[in-house]
Amino acid sequence: MSAPACRLKVKAVPGASRTEVVGRLGEALKIRVAAPPEGGQANRAILALLAARLRLPAADVTLVSGAASPAKVVALRGLTAEQAWARLLD
Repeated sequence: MSAPACRLKVKAVPGASRTEVVGRLGEALKIRVAAPPEGGQANRAILALLAARLRLPAADVTLVSGAASPAKVVALRGLTAEQAWARLLD
């Protein structure tokens, strides 16, 4: 049996004063990152923040879609959606 996996919708706000998880925004998670949206810097910051908050290896948090958009989808390997939301909003 494989490890659980889920997808998480993310609303990104790059170029913020600090990097943080803001909370739920409808079905998505709103995240502010200090990194600018150039050269994938904001995407890398979002993935690193999610890996840290979810206590997952960086390799288990991958960008599925939305590389050039504020609306992103991130795949999380090793967690169910319920586990991910519980860790993100605690």
